[in-house]
Amino acid sequence: MEPFTILTAVAAPLPLANINTDDIFPSPAANPIRTGGAPTSGDQMGRNAFAALRWNTDGTPRPDFVLNRAPYDEAAIIVALENFGCGSSREVAVWALLGAGIRCVIAPSFGDIFFNNCCKNGLLPVRLSHDTVVRLMSLAGDPARAVVTVDLTTQRVSTSDGDVYSFDIDLYRRGCLLQGLNEVGETLLRRDAIERFESAYDARRPWVAHSGVPISQNRPSAPP
Repeated sequence: MEPFTILTAVAAPLPLANINTDDIFPSPAANPIRTGGAPTSGDQMGRNAFAALRWNTDGTPRPDFVLNRAPYDEAAIIVALENFGCGSSREVAVWALLGAGIRCVIAPSFGDIFFNNCCKNGLLPVRLSHDTVVRLMSLAGDPARAVVTVDLTTQRVSTSDGDVYSFDIDLYRRGCLLQGLNEVGETLLRRDAIERFESAYDARRPWVAHSGVPISQNRPSAPP
């Protein structure tokens, strides 16, 4: 996945709470617009992001939705209210946001599974207080002041007005995002230590080894 370090981009205000994963990437049962009518150019996942809010039933864009208006049609940051990404454990919701060009969501709180899926796919979820989010949303509502910088290296959000807000994220997720690694990729960084442990384990307990071949030799090779 793409590393996340520092992002300076337009922030789109989305003043809604409890946006669930079907709102972000609707299933056919939740909204038939996603299976028809939507534009045919660009990324399929991105086109389906917020489909019920973005598109009319004939596939034309709804001008009242923020991501259909300049400069927010180029936004890489969303500022929303509480409980963003609640609902079912649909990883496609994160893929849809990434497909739409979104690399960061700022909100007071997130659905737990959605939060984890964001970090596994290179999308940074930033938790800030409700009052701070409301201030950011008001600022982003002015197209001339909508550019925001999110710096994961310093864990700060900076506005065009010079305000700076700090956010917390655990060290493990921060490290994975900075390096562009999911759990599998991060584990492979320890491949040599894992293989040394398994070789020693095989030597102490040879009856455990599969068909007399050390377990470590049965491991697939690391990706290039």
